[in-house]
Amino acid sequence: MIITFGLILLFCIAVIVVLQRAHVTDKSFTDYAVADRSFGWTYQAMSFLNTWWPGGIFLALTGLAAGSGVIGFYMVIYSLLTVVLMYVMAERVWVWGKLFDLKTQPDLFALRYNSRGVSVVGAIIGIVSGIPWLILGFKGLGDMFQALSYGALSATTAVLIAVLIMVVRQFWTIRMGMRGVIISDMLQGIVAYIGGVFIILGLIAWLIWGRGLGLGHLPAAKLAVPGLGAGIGPLYLFAIIFSGAIGGWCWPAIFIRLYTANGVRSVQRAGAFGAPLSLVWSVALVILGLLAAGLPEVAKAPDAMWFTVCRLAGGPVLLGLAGVVVLAATMGNVDGNVQATGAQVANDLVGAYRPMNHRNSVIVAKIGMVVVTVISAALATRSIPHLFMLAILSYQGIIQLAVPQYLGIFWRRGNATGAILGMVAGFALAIILQAIYPLSIGWAWGLTSGVIALIVNAGIYAACAVLLPSGAQEQERVRGLFALTSSRMPSASAIGALALKPRRA
Repeated sequence: MIITFGLILLFCIAVIVVLQRAHVTDKSFTDYAVADRSFGWTYQAMSFLNTWWPGGIFLALTGLAAGSGVIGFYMVIYSLLTVVLMYVMAERVWVWGKLFDLKTQPDLFALRYNSRGVSVVGAIIGIVSGIPWLILGFKGLGDMFQALSYGALSATTAVLIAVLIMVVRQFWTIRMGMRGVIISDMLQGIVAYIGGVFIILGLIAWLIWGRGLGLGHLPAAKLAVPGLGAGIGPLYLFAIIFSGAIGGWCWPAIFIRLYTANGVRSVQRAGAFGAPLSLVWSVALVILGLLAAGLPEVAKAPDAMWFTVCRLAGGPVLLGLAGVVVLAATMGNVDGNVQATGAQVANDLVGAYRPMNHRNSVIVAKIGMVVVTVISAALATRSIPHLFMLAILSYQGIIQLAVPQYLGIFWRRGNATGAILGMVAGFALAIILQAIYPLSIGWAWGLTSGVIALIVNAGIYAACAVLLPSGAQEQERVRGLFALTSSRMPSASAIGALALKPRRA
């Protein structure tokens, strides 16, 4: 434990030193929420990865591969599709964000639909859907501390230690805002995804040549994906890949990364660098889980595979390093999620109805951060049998933001009425169906609750666009917004004419 916990302590000290040296006092809420749109592509790439792949994935993805087989590759596929969407939407989102000083995802909704009501509903859905990911982060860290203690800590005690460390880390997030998150993401990303790749490849080599395991030893069931006769439904795999792909940029913590870049080019270059690194890391992690399925120790507890294999292969030193990469990945995801939540509480919930100055906005954001952290930490102490189910659960809700987001960016006819009604109906239906069908829906050939709800959501949105069209003035305003990305820089008066008008819904 001196070795394993000592390595964790050294890493925490390194993160704190980096943040202390990089501290810059924010000058406005834009600076606090999106770091004054000042970061280049290298920081953007690591920031995206450090939020996209949380530490719990080291456990959930390997556990899924070890327990269920090649279906674990679904995360690899939808992650690459998410990067494609980054290229497609980057220009319009960033340009609108820069010109109209947008700070959050709901800010974009408010601008596009000329409605604060749309932004409020979007903020609530984003915050609620993000809580399962925070729970996954705390649970992953709890499992980590249990493993690093060689079983000396109970599950509850381990989670409480994890929460305590993240609360201490939140001091710098609260103090520095998004700038602190992105600066630390660089160090954490290098450790988690570059250092992590070397550990994973070393473990794969040990399993193949040290333990004589290979993919050929896997049973046929783990090499198959759900087909026409599968009990889970033939469309289940499509549903989870589709949900992951379109849901990626619906996460507030991911979306806000588009606003922290210093230009569209930085966003695109970050994707070009991040995609291959993400591919190598995630493919190697799934292969590691498949190979490790042949170990008796892993068969007993698939979700603990990452720490089990590291302990068997390299003793306390490698086990400690395995904990460091999980902590590094978790810090970025939890920090980004908490920071985005705080910004939305201040900017889109409280600020929508009570305008505040910079100081009060930061105070409200900090209160929001504390509340969501406490709620997630309390829920993380409960027993959760399969970690990857948390990820799937959260996606059912968050993809309901895909309709107003993507259709709003690429289709001019959508309006505020359709956006609000569609999101509310879709989110409510997703919750109801998820409670009845926790995995997949048999009568829908394996589609998940979120996909069925998304279809209803999109239908309502399209129906309102056709049956309740916007007025001529609003249609002209939207045409002006779309024209901004196909013309030269507009004048200040033109921008003012297109901005959000002071109405609530």
